[in-house]
Amino acid sequence: MNKVLFLLICLVMCIDLHAQVVTYENAKKKAQKSFDNAQLAVQEYKLEDAIALLQDAIKTEPGFTDAYGQMVITSVEMRKYKEAINSYEVLVRLDSASTRPAMLAYCKALSGVGRFKEALDLVNLYIATNKTKSAKAEGLKANLNFAVNTAQQAVPFQPHNLGDSINSKDPEYFPSLTIDNKTLIFTRRVNGKNEDFYVSEKDDSSKWGPAVSIGQPVNSSSFNEGAQNVSQDGKMLVFTGCDFPGGRGSCDIYYTIKTQEGLWIDPVNMGAPINSRDWESQPCLSADKQTLYFARETPGSGSDIYTSQLQPNGKWGMPERLGPNINTTGRETTPFIHADNQTLYFASNGLQGYGGMDIFYSRRQADGSWGPATNLGYPINTIDEEASLVVASDGKTAYYASDRADSRGELDIYSFELYPAARPLKTLFVRGFVHDAKNINRRLIATLDLTDLETGYNIATIKSDEYGNYLVTLPVGKDYAFNVNKKGFLFHSENFSLKNSTDQDSSFEQNIPLTAIDTGAVLILHNIVFDSKQYNLKPASYYELEKVVALMKENPTMTTEIGGHTDNVGSGYDNMILSENRAKAVLNYLVSKGISADRLEAKGYGESKPVGPNTTEAGRALNRRTEFKILCLE
Repeated sequence: MNKVLFLLICLVMCIDLHAQVVTYENAKKKAQKSFDNAQLAVQEYKLEDAIALLQDAIKTEPGFTDAYGQMVITSVEMRKYKEAINSYEVLVRLDSASTRPAMLAYCKALSGVGRFKEALDLVNLYIATNKTKSAKAEGLKANLNFAVNTAQQAVPFQPHNLGDSINSKDPEYFPSLTIDNKTLIFTRRVNGKNEDFYVSEKDDSSKWGPAVSIGQPVNSSSFNEGAQNVSQDGKMLVFTGCDFPGGRGSCDIYYTIKTQEGLWIDPVNMGAPINSRDWESQPCLSADKQTLYFARETPGSGSDIYTSQLQPNGKWGMPERLGPNINTTGRETTPFIHADNQTLYFASNGLQGYGGMDIFYSRRQADGSWGPATNLGYPINTIDEEASLVVASDGKTAYYASDRADSRGELDIYSFELYPAARPLKTLFVRGFVHDAKNINRRLIATLDLTDLETGYNIATIKSDEYGNYLVTLPVGKDYAFNVNKKGFLFHSENFSLKNSTDQDSSFEQNIPLTAIDTGAVLILHNIVFDSKQYNLKPASYYELEKVVALMKENPTMTTEIGGHTDNVGSGYDNMILSENRAKAVLNYLVSKGISADRLEAKGYGESKPVGPNTTEAGRALNRRTEFKILCLE
């Protein structure tokens, strides 16, 4: 049993038998001195010391009402709600008329243990009997009204401490993950003073290994580094640095890049227009690293969430404040954009919630705007401060920091399974490197486009890095065209069919060869689609065909053959006719887009040139293809 709780029970028994009501005015000097020292300790935020001094005062004067009232208020400040409730109940036994100064704190304590209806009834009584309007009471009432109406539908929530490999006696917070869920980077306040970054890797049994300091040059002994976010590919870390030399404001956003050798470069200030004379913090990168989300606090509007887009010249564009569904007159902080690039999590005290900062989520709408924010619900959100939630690529595993009863010290990092309604799309990925088809060691910087085949909407456009490496995220539930482009080379075409694969767990590792534009070069068009046994182009083909149109316009002397191929299902004669008609359909589309028919030749090959076994469905799918072959370059 908690020592404080045990002491209070003993005191209640003592009071029932012997105590008389004692106020500060008639208390013994020893009790007064303990009470005065407790008040000073509260002012210096030494709350544990204050509780000990109040206990001394109560030992001297068991009926000391002022001490019990301060015990309620101080225990609530420490979020020790059960102790606060017990102290208040003792106070009621002593003198119900003296409870008013502690009444709102008691209401918060009741809320802290989920007794929202009792708290609401009491705060209504407080307001009704108060001579002047209390903004604090009105704010508490609004939170309690929301809680009473929603907390009955409590959401599933079973947080799990990540254990001794991650958590220590020091506070750990701001978790961030790579898309493969194998690397966790977080902030630790070492010895309660210096903030540094620590990293943990999953071992072969999917357990988190011992966390180690990320080390220099990112961590320093002179400055605090915090509120970090690691990019989904693990190659870039964005973070907050306060009072760094050369900073533009009190806190700025910095970045560091991991080299091919696995070392982090010296941190770089992101500069204007990301950083200003105001406070910028808590950055988060979209999965394609093209959008930066962050919090900016200005004197006029408090803390709001902003975004900036990476421009073609490699510079960040002018930050834009997110709309009214996200930002309010209150504080909005800790943005996290999931790998699906469609679900945003953030904290706010300006939206309707349970009290303090609550965590919300919003979905990206068809027009690119953000939809109404939804409170994550009780007991994920409580009357206390909740913030800094991240969700893994599986769409259901969430991570956050809390100082729950089983913490190793102060804040610890926990994981829990996010309930279905609040989940983002499960997100797979394809990664690898781009290289010259004739020389795998010649890595290429290329542009990669991911497109929703159904809508034609461009999901992402990124570039491979200087080593040819790339990573593209694939939210399940859609079919994608994936094209890789570089001037002087034929584009590379891939198709990822995930519309009916919500249970798929495997991501894709794929190195991409690009073939130089030359006579005889062949490009397989993976996203030219027809209905079975038909030769009318489906709309999903148009995106890739436009890539062919652009290629031929960039190379006006190029003449090509469009080759149609089938599997061996059906008669050889029917397959030859079908393949020729499909090739003609592609040719006709290109002509309709301004490509001269003199530069095009359509030819059907039927089932005569298989590239895979016709004994399996996967092999037959490879054989059903459209090829683009360069006949001549003049």
